[in-house]
Amino acid sequence: MSQHGLQDKFHRLVEEVNNAVIGQQRVIQQLNIALLAEGHVLLQGLPGLAKTRAVSCMAQRLDSDLNRIQFTPDMLPSDVTGSEIYHSHTQSLTFQQGPVFSQLLLADEINRAPAKVQAALLEAMAEGQVTVVGKTYQLPELFMVLATQNPVEQEGTYPLPEAQLDRFMMRIEVEYPDKAAELSMLGMLRNEANSDGSLITPILSVSDVLNARKAVNEVTVSEAVDQYIVDLVHATRDASMLDQQLANWIFVGASPRASIALDKCARAHAWLNQRHYVLPEDVRAVAYPVLGHRLALSFEASGDRITSKDVVGRLLDVVAWV
Repeated sequence: MSQHGLQDKFHRLVEEVNNAVIGQQRVIQQLNIALLAEGHVLLQGLPGLAKTRAVSCMAQRLDSDLNRIQFTPDMLPSDVTGSEIYHSHTQSLTFQQGPVFSQLLLADEINRAPAKVQAALLEAMAEGQVTVVGKTYQLPELFMVLATQNPVEQEGTYPLPEAQLDRFMMRIEVEYPDKAAELSMLGMLRNEANSDGSLITPILSVSDVLNARKAVNEVTVSEAVDQYIVDLVHATRDASMLDQQLANWIFVGASPRASIALDKCARAHAWLNQRHYVLPEDVRAVAYPVLGHRLALSFEASGDRITSKDVVGRLLDVVAWV
């Protein structure tokens, strides 16, 4: 299939999921970019904003497996990875795969899982494999974790450590839809309730996604754009590149993994816009979801009610594109 044909399929995917998840166009677009960039996603938002629905609708149109884990404080690592089961009739142990063995994994309310369970997911996200009793098992070639969390509720939660947050290529902020979108939502859900429940025809196959990823990897990046990416990330760690107020807001800057994520996501954004080269606009378009969760803000920023979104926006103003 030609690149234009693949690009058309991805645009259709976005369009159909937007029709099923009204008022979250930005979220769906960023999920599409993460899929192309081979990254894991943290969806952050209050309850009832269709985070789970967005993931489910995307999986239905991807012709892929989707497993869901509802995280709770009493979970064990084996509830994610699987465990060895003893069979008395054969007196042998066999490995029973856990829900992590899926092409798409929806990790609902990931911050409700205790630290050991979160750590069990870390190897899978980083290496594409799990190790149980000294044996390593490979995950599917298309493996993507889509985790959700409520940023407000703190009771019974285990905040993700910075090392785990950094494994997510993007953190997507899911916000309330506007009034018009919410009104359209009511009619859409009534129609769904009255429909015959016919099956949804997938738009993309797994091979389509893998071929598109190869095409994204071939998108070229100039030395000037590479320098811009590095300047943006390095500025979060070098106060001399920032004004005094912005420098005071950042307690810990982004790691080099942020530069890699910016590069991959910018290339995916360029490819979706039918270009074989990256522009600074592509980098700026993905800067918020890539950098926001990788910055630790200072107490001064908290006192001024400054968010990571404010900091990234100011960073884009301060760091010049040459």
